[in-house]
Amino acid sequence: MELPTLFQDRMQRQLGAEWPYFTTALDSPPPVSIRAHPTKTAGFPLLKPIPWAQTGYYLPERPQFTLDPWIHAGAYYVQEAASMLVEQALRAWMPSDTPVRALDLCAAPGGKSTHLSQLLPEGSLLVANEVIQLRAHILAENLQKWGTGHVIVTRNDPRDFQRLPDFFDLVLADVPCSGEGLFRREPEAVAEWSQHHLQLCADRQRRIIGDIWPSLRPGGVLLYSTCTWNPAENEDNIRWITDELGADCLRLHPDPAWGLTEYQTGGITGYACLPHRMQGEGFFIAGLRKHGTYQPPARPEKTPPLPPVPKADATQLLSWSRTPEGLGAYMVGDTCILLPEVLAPAAAQVVKHLHVIFCGVEAAQRKGKDLIPQHALALWTGLKPDVWTQTPLELPEALAFLKKETIPLDAPGGWTLITYRGLPLGFAKQIGHRMNNYYPQHWKIRMNLPATLPVPFWEILS
Repeated sequence: MELPTLFQDRMQRQLGAEWPYFTTALDSPPPVSIRAHPTKTAGFPLLKPIPWAQTGYYLPERPQFTLDPWIHAGAYYVQEAASMLVEQALRAWMPSDTPVRALDLCAAPGGKSTHLSQLLPEGSLLVANEVIQLRAHILAENLQKWGTGHVIVTRNDPRDFQRLPDFFDLVLADVPCSGEGLFRREPEAVAEWSQHHLQLCADRQRRIIGDIWPSLRPGGVLLYSTCTWNPAENEDNIRWITDELGADCLRLHPDPAWGLTEYQTGGITGYACLPHRMQGEGFFIAGLRKHGTYQPPARPEKTPPLPPVPKADATQLLSWSRTPEGLGAYMVGDTCILLPEVLAPAAAQVVKHLHVIFCGVEAAQRKGKDLIPQHALALWTGLKPDVWTQTPLELPEALAFLKKETIPLDAPGGWTLITYRGLPLGFAKQIGHRMNNYYPQHWKIRMNLPATLPVPFWEILS
């Protein structure tokens, strides 16, 4: 890899004698890592675990993930190992037993959002946001595959969140950056690198944090992260936040065996992942607690509640849930959603002030006299599976279903839940001799299937 000269000069100053080990690591293949869904799988015990992520694993090589139905079912997520350090930050800096309102501000494609959704205490609300439209829909797809029911996906500029002052207890801002930490994985990041680009990134990051700051309540926590080693985007920006916006840096106490690098100078603390010290890509994270004491408003905002679905529909929708107690059925647009009742007031504020792509679990749409189940319902972890006729498929037929092709069904007619190795993939409907495949058109596999299908890695290891 031919690194920019100015980048080499700066990193040699930063690393000193470690520079040769760093360049050797950049010339090695990047590690492949996944994070298992905590309830859809029992994990992958024969894989090497990632020590700082309870459900994270390294793979010995990169398989053809697209040809594994389980990734489409949300059984695991392909995520860079270093970015899973968010788990340690959350455990260290947030309460483990108190529900919170959390925002993942720059969330696409969804690795940290899916991770947060499984880590936040029960009763928490997660808002996952992405301003770019295409990336926002990829984020929505990945979160719906993950299947938790306490997430709202939005598509807004950071300044829009000022409509929700003091709303969030936790904001994760994985801000757009120069991407130095991705050099060995994304060659285009090397081509785009320049001193001018670094400064543009640093300025944009400050604008983003300044815009989002009013929505973080006093005493709340900002998790600031990048995938770069550039001090202007990391330590300098942390100092700007503490001095100009008012916050205190928080410290982790990581296991020394992990190889995490702590930067601490003049009250500024941050943590960096370097590829010659850790098995992962470049990553930087810092925690900041906002100054002040939160005072609930004397007159809470009067927000119209989420409209409930008709009673008869609600009864049917709730019958599809494993645990209907405390669950509400509401209308968002023309879609019937399921959402914990305790989250409905906060969700109503988000729906009122922001551009919402989906909220809770998109369960059904009404068509005439019928409720048409939606794809997100099939992937929801709260689904009561014995409500539906189930049709298990083997690998070739499962991939055909995921390509949105017609497959022969041995079903008695009506709706059936298509499954693969015990996990739902989506809905189909048998009408006479015809099968309607309800897999989402924009999610379907578009690649041509090879004559010999590879066995999924988890089957080989089981």
